[in-house]
Amino acid sequence: MFKDKVLMITGGTGSFGTAVLKRFLLTDVKEIRIFSRDEKKQEDMRITYANEKLKFCIGDVRNLSSINDSMCGVDYVFHAAALKQVPSCEFYPMEAVQTNILGTHNVLTSASAFGVKKVVVLSTDKAVYPINAMGISKAMAEKVMIAKSRNQAKGETIFCGTRYGNVMASRGSVIPLFITQLLEDKPITITDPDMTRFLMSLDESVDLVLHAYYEGRQGDILVQKSPSSTVADLAQALKEIFSKKNKINVIGTRHGEKLYESLVSREEMARSEDMGKYYRIPADNRDLNYAKYFSEGEEKISYLDDYTSHSTTRLNVEQLKELLLNLDYVKKALNV
Repeated sequence: MFKDKVLMITGGTGSFGTAVLKRFLLTDVKEIRIFSRDEKKQEDMRITYANEKLKFCIGDVRNLSSINDSMCGVDYVFHAAALKQVPSCEFYPMEAVQTNILGTHNVLTSASAFGVKKVVVLSTDKAVYPINAMGISKAMAEKVMIAKSRNQAKGETIFCGTRYGNVMASRGSVIPLFITQLLEDKPITITDPDMTRFLMSLDESVDLVLHAYYEGRQGDILVQKSPSSTVADLAQALKEIFSKKNKINVIGTRHGEKLYESLVSREEMARSEDMGKYYRIPADNRDLNYAKYFSEGEEKISYLDDYTSHSTTRLNVEQLKELLLNLDYVKKALNV
């Protein structure tokens, strides 16, 4: 599928983009274009990988012309560029709008104009029943993707998405924070011991992207079934792995946080396809014929449940330790 093809990764210097890059460098892809606005990270990446397949494009998804300058000749796009930190999006919601919503629209518009084969848009569990600006902006990015997909004719660019839970040890996530606190003999700060989050490795996040490239249809959102844990059990597992006895400070739920996250809403479950390891959520392709909204319903919605980090498989401390010890980040911190 990717032999002699050109892949562009927006936000390619971030955790997800880098993980995708590493996987594709092992394939017979012709070229990988890293599109981002951070010239320092691009330079670091250029030195680190020193690979002729890599091409670097300075630009911003907010600027359509800069995307157009980099899109010519691209076969596939992985759109990972986004503002992802909940607190920063809360304080600067219009920045989230500019990058996560309008930036997504720009990427899709450019990809369609240049005849890209498929675009995979990266989304998050925070887009389901969103309560914070980051989640709202990513939910709108999904809606933009689906709306654009409806206007694509047969044979034109396919737009689909992936929705993921917490990716373990990704930049800005809780595992690196806990490990830093452990190694510096500081108290571990926990918001709510009973708070649950999905657990997904970076490798699994790339597997989901590849699954979307192979299986994603117009307007699909693809979701991987993932286990979860409480924040308290995660902290305990890390304490045992590092043989530490740091105190735990419960600081309370922060502004914009949920007790648990949802990957698939009950409304989406009513039309989703169970693919074994994954769920496929097909696009809702009803048009503005309002009768379809008000005179036709779906009985299953009344008795189905959301797919949440509270309802999925819950890992205990021993299972968490086994999972965490397979992470490169943890191995590096342990000097293994």
